[in-house]
Amino acid sequence: MDKFTTLTGVAAPLRMINIDTDRIIPKQFLKTIKRTGLGEFLFNDLRYNPDGSEIAGFILNQSAYRNAKILVAGDNFGCGSSREHAPWAILDFGLRCIIAPSFADIFYNNCFKNGILPVSLPEEQVSMLLEAAESGANAIFTVDLDNQLVTGPNGELYEFEIDPFRKHCLFNGLDDIGLTLEKLAKIETFEQKRSMQYPWL
Repeated sequence: MDKFTTLTGVAAPLRMINIDTDRIIPKQFLKTIKRTGLGEFLFNDLRYNPDGSEIAGFILNQSAYRNAKILVAGDNFGCGSSREHAPWAILDFGLRCIIAPSFADIFYNNCFKNGILPVSLPEEQVSMLLEAAESGANAIFTVDLDNQLVTGPNGELYEFEIDPFRKHCLFNGLDDIGLTLEKLAKIETFEQKRSMQYPWL
């Protein structure tokens, strides 16, 4: 998993509440267990017409936001079913941070396990960030995980809270496997000792 330290990039505004995981990645794209290739289908029903053509008005189809790295959205982001494909699609599109007033619990946890930083801020602050993000390609935000700060395009600062353990994992690029491998020396010592004590295993 890639480390998350400081992220600077365009922020895309998505003025919607209760964006569920089926909106993020519809069920017909859940047949794969690969984490790549899903970005093309992120927000599929919002991005494309039934004939496959783009819906010009959708924010991620607009030229200023096609390479956005940050998404600013409404309350209760990621609600609905507990599909890990949702953060996979978000990450594969190129988004590494989502800012919203609140997140569904399972989606929130899955974000950290996949290298995405979900930032929860008060609704009035998110409203200001949505307005700032609507300035198009000039909507350059910086998210500093170490100092727990979001800097808006005009230099305004927003401080966010994060669990210290989750911060440690994201900052150091540690998923569940990475956390286990931090104890590799102890694991190898145990395996050697067990082989000597129980050579028939």
